[in-house]
Amino acid sequence: MSIKLGDTFPNFAVKTTYGDLKLHDWFQDSWGILFSHPADFTPVCTTELARVVQLKNEFAKRNCKVIALSCDSVESHLKWTTDIRAYAHSDDREFPYPIIADEDREIAVDLQMIDPDEKNADGLPLTARAVFIIDPKKKMRLSLLYPATTGRNFDEILRVLDSLQLCDKYKVATPADWQKGDEVMVQPSVSPEECKASFPCITIVALPSGENYVRKTAIPE
Repeated sequence: MSIKLGDTFPNFAVKTTYGDLKLHDWFQDSWGILFSHPADFTPVCTTELARVVQLKNEFAKRNCKVIALSCDSVESHLKWTTDIRAYAHSDDREFPYPIIADEDREIAVDLQMIDPDEKNADGLPLTARAVFIIDPKKKMRLSLLYPATTGRNFDEILRVLDSLQLCDKYKVATPADWQKGDEVMVQPSVSPEECKASFPCITIVALPSGENYVRKTAIPE
């Protein structure tokens, strides 16, 4: 299966620490993030899932639900969550998001998340560190794939989520290294007339070509 940006994300039926779910039912009308990790009870994975625990309120502010996945069993996931909560210094009695058990690797193969260089004790391949962002219409809006040795920056994933949500609301794009609250760029498809009407405070950056395509503006209120 090759899923491209803009495609409808598959509505997988999954076994999780929250019971049997279907992805679309879990995400409902929210934004959604599916992220995979290679294995339970491993150091980098523990830091990542703990970071998502710490950021649970930030995801909630953005109307976004998260769900994790690895090739381990539900029983393994449930035991591991105690370590994750301890590492995150979390007092929550319930782990704040589900973890999928993809023991047969069906989802990992379908979504091309397998890391060929990482194998378990039985020689079976493990999942890499994938991230998929799905919008409320169930369209895939972002995919990232990291090797097992490189932990992800979840602040960056929040930054991307902020950008996607902002650019869905206004005809803008976010420049390199953009952070929430920074100026944005007016999309090239916006005509000068529409630009004046929609964005009253515009800065046009002078460039050697003489083309006025770099148009900066504050985030519209």
